[in-house]
Amino acid sequence: MQIAPDVQGKRNQRVVASHRRGLMTKKTDDMIQGTLDMLILKVLQVEPMHGWGVTKRIQQVSEGALQVNQGSLYTSLLRMTRAGWIKSEWQVTENNRRARYYTVTREGTRQLGEETARWSRLTVAVDQVLNLT
Repeated sequence: MQIAPDVQGKRNQRVVASHRRGLMTKKTDDMIQGTLDMLILKVLQVEPMHGWGVTKRIQQVSEGALQVNQGSLYTSLLRMTRAGWIKSEWQVTENNRRARYYTVTREGTRQLGEETARWSRLTVAVDQVLNLT
C-alpha cells in the first residue's frame, strides 16, 4: 500500500468530517456512520437523561476517549424522536433548571438491538482481517 504525499492534509480532512458527524475520539478521527445514535440509545436505555447528561455519560464511560459534539447530539436526538426511537418530556434537573429528558421507546430498544448486532458483526469482520497470519 502506498501513502499519498499529502497524508497530513487528508487526515485533517477526515478530522473535520468526523467533527461534522458529531463524534470524535482522542486517538482516532473517523467513526462509522450510525455509531452516535447507537451510543445515545444505549446510554438512554440505562436511564432517561437530558442531552448534556448523555454527552457527559458517553465521555465518562469511554474514559474521555469519545467526545460528542453538542450540535450533532441534538440533531441525532431530534432525528431519533421523529423516528419514534426515543420520546422526551420537560423535567426539572438536579440544579433546579428545566431540561428535556429523553427516554428510549419500544421501537428504540428494537433499533438498538439491530444496531448492536450490526456493530458486533462488523467488529468480528474487522478483527478477522486484522488477525490474518
